[in-house]
Amino acid sequence: MAPSTFSRWLRPEVYPLFAATGVAVGICAYQLIRNITTNPEVRVSKEKRAAGILENFDEGQKYSENFLRKFVRNKKPEIMPSINNFFTDPQNN
Repeated sequence: MAPSTFSRWLRPEVYPLFAATGVAVGICAYQLIRNITTNPEVRVSKEKRAAGILENFDEGQKYSENFLRKFVRNKKPEIMPSINNFFTDPQNN
């Protein structure tokens, strides 16, 4: 590549674009690897594909109830709960 190409794309203004693209590619790669390795409906090996349709509800439940879903299940959908409580509930202030 010509030096002008490097000087055009490798400037500090472009770093956030590279970071956002890298995060998006990382999320896509994580989801792809997770689906290939743990999804009960994806069968990569020939022996598992020959089994046909399986009625394995425990494995499907384990896949759908991942760590993040368990963590946020009983939480209120708020980004900053203390600030929300401060402005919405004047009796506690």
